[in-house]
Parts: sequence; C-alpha cells; structure tokens
Amino acid sequence: MELRVPRLLNRPRRAAAAAAAALLLAATGTWTATAADTPRAHRSDRVLTMADGTRVDTSYFTSGGGGRRPAVLLAHGFGGSKDDLRAQAEDLAGHGYAVLTWSARGFGRSGGKIGLNDPAHEVEDVSRLVDWLAARPEVRLDKPGDPRVGIAGGSYGGAVSLLAAGHDPRVDAIAPAVTYWNLADALFPGGVFKKLWTGVFFNSGGGCGRFETELCAMYQRVAQSGVPDADARALLQRRSPSAVAGRIKVPTLLFQGQTDSLFTLAQSDAAERAIRANGAPVKIDWISGGHDGGDLETGRVQGRVRDWFDHYLKGEPATGTGPAFRITRTGGVDSTDGSTRSRGATAAAYPGLRSDPRILALGGREQRVANPAGASPPAVSALPGLGGIGGLAQLSALGTGVSLDFPGQHAEFDARPQRTALRITGSPTTRIHVKSTSDDAVLFAKLYDVGSSGGQVLPGRLVTPLRITGAKSGKDVTVTLPPVDHEVQQGHHLRLVLAATDLGYASPNAPATYTVSVKGPLSVPTAPAVTTEAAPLPAWVWWLPLAGAAAALALLLTVRRRTSAPAADPELAEVPLAITDLSKRYAKSSDRYAVRDLSFRVEKGQVLGLLGPNGAGKTTTLRMLMGLIRPDGGEIRVFGHAIRPGAPVLSRVGAFVEGAGFLPHLTGRENLDLYWRATGRPPGDAHLDEALEIAGLGDALARAVRTYSQGMRQRLALAQAMLGLPDLLILDEPTNGLDPPQIREMREVMIRYASAGRTVIVSSHLLAEVEQSCTHLVVMDRGRLVQAGPVRDIVGSGDTLLVGTGAPVAEPLVEKVAALPGVASAVRAEDGLLVRLGPGGTAAELVVDLVRLEVPVASVGPHRRLEDAFLTLIGGSA
Repeated sequence: MELRVPRLLNRPRRAAAAAAAALLLAATGTWTATAADTPRAHRSDRVLTMADGTRVDTSYFTSGGGGRRPAVLLAHGFGGSKDDLRAQAEDLAGHGYAVLTWSARGFGRSGGKIGLNDPAHEVEDVSRLVDWLAARPEVRLDKPGDPRVGIAGGSYGGAVSLLAAGHDPRVDAIAPAVTYWNLADALFPGGVFKKLWTGVFFNSGGGCGRFETELCAMYQRVAQSGVPDADARALLQRRSPSAVAGRIKVPTLLFQGQTDSLFTLAQSDAAERAIRANGAPVKIDWISGGHDGGDLETGRVQGRVRDWFDHYLKGEPATGTGPAFRITRTGGVDSTDGSTRSRGATAAAYPGLRSDPRILALGGREQRVANPAGASPPAVSALPGLGGIGGLAQLSALGTGVSLDFPGQHAEFDARPQRTALRITGSPTTRIHVKSTSDDAVLFAKLYDVGSSGGQVLPGRLVTPLRITGAKSGKDVTVTLPPVDHEVQQGHHLRLVLAATDLGYASPNAPATYTVSVKGPLSVPTAPAVTTEAAPLPAWVWWLPLAGAAAALALLLTVRRRTSAPAADPELAEVPLAITDLSKRYAKSSDRYAVRDLSFRVEKGQVLGLLGPNGAGKTTTLRMLMGLIRPDGGEIRVFGHAIRPGAPVLSRVGAFVEGAGFLPHLTGRENLDLYWRATGRPPGDAHLDEALEIAGLGDALARAVRTYSQGMRQRLALAQAMLGLPDLLILDEPTNGLDPPQIREMREVMIRYASAGRTVIVSSHLLAEVEQSCTHLVVMDRGRLVQAGPVRDIVGSGDTLLVGTGAPVAEPLVEKVAALPGVASAVRAEDGLLVRLGPGGTAAELVVDLVRLEVPVASVGPHRRLEDAFLTLIGGSA
C-alpha cells in the first residue's frame, strides 16, 4: 500500500459473456484522446462503468505499428491514482504493449468506496477491465474473450495483481511489488494491533467513511479495544491473496522491500512458497527501500518487470528474467563497476528465511520487564507508517535516528562478539520463557547489532510483536525475528531485546510485570549460496590507453576549432558557474526539449542543490556542464570561460557522477595515486593530503578497498573527485545506498569542502538531506527553471516543528512542553503541536522529552519542509 502523502470475485466466463461485458463497457465510456509526452505512445482516457454501476477512471496507452500485442494492466498504490503510472505505462507502450491503468475505487476520479481489494468489488473490477481488453482489436488473444495479459503494481496494486491471478484464469503473468500476502498478518502480527500503520491507512484514505461499512466498523472496534478479534482477522484474510493461494498458477515476479515495517520480507516468503507449490515459475527480488523510505530502485525494477513480460507475454525465450533470488545490499562491499548504487547479491534458488543457520549462545539472567500503566511511555524502534511521509524520514534528516528502550521496561540478552564478520540473511529464531502477572503478555522482540564501542543499530528498524496467552503460569515461546539482510562486522555482537511496549503497536493498558529468560540459543540464517556480484575491473583500466590515443587525435583535428571559442568574460572571472538560456533537444530534429531556456548563477562558498522530478533535465544539465555533451542553445561559463568538450577550465571542476571504479585489492591511497597518475598532471597538484583530510577516511586509507563499507567507498570516491581541490565540485546522488549516519558524514564532508570558499553542486532525490546540506537551491521541472534562491527563502523558517499527535493535547501538557529546555514556545494546532525551538534546542532532545511527558507523538517534522515546497513548486508532478 504505497502512500502518497504528498508523496504504498470473478468466475470463469464463456467467451460470449466476456464479449457482451466488453460491449457494455464500451457503450458507457467517453473518450478523450491526447498525445503523451513520448512520441511513440498515445493515451486515451475513458470512464468505464462496472457491474454494480460504479464508475472507474482509466487511461489506455498504445504505440504505433500494426498487429496484435500483449496487454498489461498497471495498478497503483494506496492513496494514489492512475496518474502515478503514466511514465511506466508510456514506457511499456513504447516497447510494444497495450497498457491500461485505472484509479481503484475510492481514489482519483473513480467512484465507490475503498474495499481494501474486496473480491466482489476491486478484484471483480480487474476482470471487467480484462473483458474490455479482450474486445480491443490491437490486443493479442489466446482465445476469444481471453487476452494475453499481465498485471503489475506496487503495494495495494501488487496485492490486486495477486488476487486477480487467483480469481481470473485469463491472467497470464504478474509482477507484484512491496505488497502483502496476508493482510491480517501484516496489520495484526502475532495477534498485536499495528495501530500506527492501520491508522495511517484509514486517515490517508479520506477517513473511515470512505471505506466499505464493514471495514470501517472493524477498524473502530479494534482501535478502541486495542486487540484484534477473530472477525477482524477473517475480514482481512478474505481480502488477502493467501485466500486464493492454491489458485495462483501464473509466472510471478515478487519484489519486496527491506526497509518496510508494514509488509516485511516474510510476506513475499509466504507468497513464494505457496505459488511455487502450485508449480508456477516464481522469483524473488529484495529491493533496498520500502514503505519506510529508502531507494525503491524504480528504474531497475521496471526494467526487470518489462523483461518478465517480454519472456512470458511476448513469448521471447531469449529474454532473460534474472536470477531466482536477488538482494540489493547497501552495506559491506560496494560495487566497483562505476555505479553508485549498491551491489546485488544473487542465488540460483530462493533460500527461504532459515537457510544454513549459525548457532549463537545468548547470555543473560532471568529479568523482569514492566508494562507501565497505559503502556506509556512506549519504547521506540521506528515510527511505523511514517517513514515515507515525513515522520521517520524527517527525524533521520534532523540527525536523530530514534530508538529508545526505557529502563525497567525491557530485557537484554547478548551473544559473544564476532571473531569474523557474520552475514544474516533471513529470520533469526530463538526460544524464551515468559511468565506474567496478567493472563496475557505482550512483548516486542528485536535484534540489535552492537558495536565494540557500545553503539547499537536495529537492522531495518523492525520488531516482532508477540501476544502470549495463558502466560500467568509461565510459557515457552518460539520467537521468529524479522527477516533482514545485514552484516555484523568483526568485533560486533548481537543483542536480543524484549520490550513491553512499542510506539507503533497497541499494548495492554493495565500495568503488568513479565519475567523473561532465554531457553535456547539464537539461530541465525546465513544463506551462503547467496553470493555478491563479482566486481569487474573498472572500464577505464581497459579503455584508457585507447581513449588517450583518440583524445590526441581529436586535439589535432580540433585545434583550429578551439581558437574560435568565445572569449572569456572578465566580469564572470570570480563566478564559479553562470548558465544563460541553456537548451538541449532530445534530437536535432525534435521539438521536445530535455532542457529549455535555463538560466541561473552559483557563487563561491555555496552548496547548491539541483532538484527536480525524474525527467526534469538535471542529468542533462550536469552532462553539459562537464562538457560531455554540447547544448543546442545558450551557454555555460565556469569562472568566465565558456564550456566546450575539452575546455581547459574543466581542470577546475571535479565530479562525482555515476560513481567511481576502484581496484579492490589496492588500498584507498593506492587507488587515488593510480587515478591521479592516469590524469597525467603533476603529483604536487593533487593536494592529496588536503582532500583526504576533508573526506575524513583516516586509517582506512591503508586498507584494501574490498574491506570498505558503502559509506567509506562513497567518501573515497568523493576524495577522488576532490583531488586537485577543484574550485567547483559536482556531486550526482552522493548519498545513494548510505544509511543515516553515513549520510550525515557525507553532509559534513560537503559542508567542510565549501567552507574554504569553494563551490559544491549536488543533485539528489533526498529532499530532507538537501534541506540539511545545501545553502541554495535550483528547482527544475520539464527542462525549465521553476525557482532558484537560498534554501531558507524557498522552504521558510526551519526553527518551528510540527508535532503530530494521535489525540488532542490538554493545555496543562502544552504548558509543560513550552517549559522544556531548548523550547521557545509551544502552542496547540489542528494536527497536534507547533513547537518553536530556542537556542540549543534540537529535534532529537525534543522527541525524547515528549515521550517522557507521555505526549502521544505520531510524527515530527519541520512546519514547512522542503518536500512541501518542492511539491508546491512542481505541482505534485514528482
């Protein structure tokens, strides 16, 4: 269920009935044909009437060329609409598919109420859309009334693709992403109510009244009691793909997110086992991001979906579908193939979540854990449901990765420090004994990675909720911890924590005391068959000699042309970058522009963020700035000199674009020395020590690069870009694949570099990080400048935080918040509290104090965030 804030019953029918239904739909539709941005694809909008009279808004995409083609249905995420899928639809249409998108009931311009993929409504709607496709003359048919059709979708849309495959035998292949297999298990894990996520659903859906009546009644009942009942579980299970597990028999490509407290990796594991048991081909891909944020790897995912459909819908056996199992690994050994993205790890078969366990003893005496009255203050492992909408993401951006376990409210059991690195891939398990002063006990199990200095990290920020019934007399319980892919470094150790409360879940309001002890070792799955992709030698090792010869020839051929380059502008001699009326067409004969009439200026000492949605022209602008491509109009001047391929002034420009290739067996320093020698410039011009001091690599420079973490490799690549201390440093997505502490370190490196009067231009999709790092912004959309200026002017004052609360805050409690150290003022607002920080006040300290005061915190973020300003400027088109 992908949230956009502001940015996660069909029976087989005879061919005649299908054709009749298609004609009915066609008779009630109205067409509005428009040309899409991509010349090869054309879009037609139509409102279709479903069997019960509900009107559903659709868009149909096709490309030129005759002959019948397979069809693809694209389903959107929760809170979204068909408009979110336009770019992917145009891409698939351009690759030879007929593509139909639609807004699900209750979303966009479609009618009806939200049924959470009710088989009688949302799933039946999909079958009606398949009927309509069967009547299209350009759609390939397997038989009359049966089109060749696949379905792809993320989150809410991913679930409906699974459900449709189980209800309609005409579906031929599916590619669901970051979705659920059993919605009851997702929202009521271990019999515990996931209150924050469920509340986010019903509120982001427009309130309880926008949902089907029985869903609204269920939510109100469970939210009030805090305990999911059997009827609630049954209601959600009927709307889950698991209800038709034995009928999903089509090729299935499952993507699941590693940063996801809503739909964990266990959901895709259950789906894989069930579909594989039916004899259907199924493959799994664990992506980096998820509902709690992170990189959703959109380009790679959509490319693999296209290959999947090419293979199974077009019938192209030569088109590969990728490995049976793939993981994106964001830590440990990084790729050295020139990409800044994390490296993938693959296996020839899906290993499951318990493969090749390593047994670790857990130490610790029997301990008492108190569940406080009202379950407050709660422990904080994450802010489930808020990671992608400003809560957890904003807290991380503000420098606080909140993770709190209150004394007396949790127990700890430690394993021994690791003598060698340990890779966890799957769900660790253990046995515990629980005794309670109440009939039932609720605990939250989590597994920390504890460093040698005592600092601890919670992989994925995930917990396992446990409701132990009949615990008064004592009970042994098996604990299955959340599945993760995480490397525990040498010298670190694992710590099992059992907490009585968690902010994201409902705990008993009555006070109780739990006595807990471990009854067995920790079983840690290692999945050794999953191997990280080999790191090839950087391409430049092979093509550098040839490139040198080609460059020499180019110099001979163009020396006269260079003499006619525009003269330097003395008035811009101290201006790092001035862009004037810059334009670049997609093709010489095209009237479509990647960049059009772009003008802005960057001064010394600025850290400038280049922002824009996909397709805004950011990368094209950077390529022109570095002299890699020529503009069709306008000019770029660096320190007054016009930029052309090979312009001498480019020696004053350093670039970190699409990563850097390193030889893994060499040390960091040896790699930098080798790179600098390859440039042919004097060794004394490298300023190696100064660049390394700014990058802050320390003793790691003497180690082989293959031992570097992702953050260390990024900093080494940044040090390479800083060699020679260029006056203008260009960074393209420098924080890709980094965790929050590494992102903070990268931010400090950029700020240190600019503090000496140099200039940094950074292109990034992490809006919260740009807000923290940059002094100025340039916002682009559709190739044009939207706005430029200081961050503060675009965003507004950043000293006021909006604290979202789950319930109104009483005035006496507001007064206590206002009296906190570091708080200048606190007033009630419609959504919670507006807190203005005083001198020395930080968001991290405020969150801790709010939890201590038992303020029902649901989210924390700047009163006006860069994300808000950005979406306002581009009209939400991102």
